[in-house]
Amino acid sequence: MRVRFQSPERVRQKERSLSQMRVTTRVPELLFPVETDSWLTVLRLGLGLQVTLYALSLRTDWAYLFSGTARKVAEALLSLQGHFIPSLGWFVALAARVDVPEETVLLLAWLGLFVSGCALLFGVGCRFSAIAAWFLHLCAAKSGGFLSYGMDNFMTIGLFYLMLSPLPDRLSLDWRLRDLRPKNPELLGFWRRVLQLHLCIIYFFSGLTKCLGSGWWDGSNVWRALIRPPFNVIDPEILVRWKDFLPLAGILVCLLESGYPFFIWSSRTRKIWLLGVCAMHLLIGVAMGMYLFSLVMIVLNVAAFGPGFFRRKGQPIILQPEAAMS
Repeated sequence: MRVRFQSPERVRQKERSLSQMRVTTRVPELLFPVETDSWLTVLRLGLGLQVTLYALSLRTDWAYLFSGTARKVAEALLSLQGHFIPSLGWFVALAARVDVPEETVLLLAWLGLFVSGCALLFGVGCRFSAIAAWFLHLCAAKSGGFLSYGMDNFMTIGLFYLMLSPLPDRLSLDWRLRDLRPKNPELLGFWRRVLQLHLCIIYFFSGLTKCLGSGWWDGSNVWRALIRPPFNVIDPEILVRWKDFLPLAGILVCLLESGYPFFIWSSRTRKIWLLGVCAMHLLIGVAMGMYLFSLVMIVLNVAAFGPGFFRRKGQPIILQPEAAMS
């Protein structure tokens, strides 16, 4: 019996080819994992509720906020950054050519935003509703640049991923009543992975920025955030009584955010970190009155990391792309 010996160079070539094969198989598994549409259902329902509540919260002040000088100044400053950034001024300028008053245009824009939010809640015209909600909210956020804050940015991010994801999901009326199916269900895992990575980047750099300063370690930044109008929901006397817990709160915020990309992926720590982050945003909403900000952050976190973890078993959607309907 002859024993064949291979040269060291040939062995190294085989090892390199095997490592290349592992990389080519792991990259698609990382970026295109097999997923159900449970996360998409959470994202659609959560953002539909978010858009609806956002529109309702501005129903009495909508015309006042966007018909005055503040909008024109914000849009003038916006034009310095680029002429292709959408704003409510686009609709006003187009309507002025056919003698439609500005108040009517703003009312139609608010109605469009409200209706698109309700349509997302019920899952009617999911794709069109997501695009309309994203565009109208983006126009409102850019036109109200002096009043917009982090909540508007995260709403834009969530609606952007929603309108690009394979809609409709199985709990929408489009699926159940109109018998519509997504064209590319194999992209469900890809868009969820992109959302997960985006959140990891956001939380890591937010936590890193907080860790570099001393204000979060000694609790002074927590104190400033809680007493600054219009976020001073809690009486300062109560804060003084509990001042010893402010440094602990600041340290926990730093740890939760900076450790997010390291502990959210492991099944051993994901539940703790996900619940901790959601509880943090819930407390922000209660203590500072930032209810819409807290809601959108909880929706994004639960959609990104919740369904696959809390569900024990799930069957992926199996659709033939050529047989699917838009």
